Amino acid sequence: MLKMGVVSIAIIALSIFLGLNTHTVNRYEIQEDYDEKDTAAVFLNSPVSVPNYLAELPLPKKVLGDSNSDKKIYVDLNNQMLYAYEGENLIYSFLVSTGKWGKTPTGVFNIWGKFRYTKMSGGSTALHTYYYLPNVPYVMFFENNQVAASRGFSIHGTYWHENFGHPMSHGCVNMKTSEAALIYEWANPKIPDGKKTIRSTTENPGTQVIIYGTAPKS
Repeated sequence: MLKMGVVSIAIIALSIFLGLNTHTVNRYEIQEDYDEKDTAAVFLNSPVSVPNYLAELPLPKKVLGDSNSDKKIYVDLNNQMLYAYEGENLIYSFLVSTGKWGKTPTGVFNIWGKFRYTKMSGGSTALHTYYYLPNVPYVMFFENNQVAASRGFSIHGTYWHENFGHPMSHGCVNMKTSEAALIYEWANPKIPDGKKTIRSTTENPGTQVIIYGTAPKS
């Protein structure tokens, strides 16, 4: 009886462990603005400096003559690429880094909010995957009926690595900050003049994000 009890506990513990590792949650905190007091970041248990230039990032610009065509963002996990379309016209294509230490979800999503700066954390110190990243720039969170907003998946700028084209994230879509800025300005919901952030509404819905494929093991 004692052995069976020990085995049962072990099975339950293993199930919890596997569940935690297949249901990635990226903790996040929306920032009102750049936090100049919080500039000591951590990535994969190692310290990272937050670049000073992030404090001077420009406000999103209103695009004159912006098209009303249907906008879609495609993320190709196989080739680590992001494509932005208006109707059938390709507007942008960029190398990205998707999930390595946590899977990037696949499916059809919508951007539910765009935030100029966000604080992110997660991973495991024991597995050397811990990260604490304040002042993450140009963050575009996405969700659908299967992947809740609370899980913290997003497309965003990146200052802690430059290895784009290879999986490097805990599930988010990492972009060069300058390129994330272009998508942030282009994608819906539109940000009103003088504002830095916005949440989608029925009247101002978020751009659709389609993620497909399988990230390479690298």
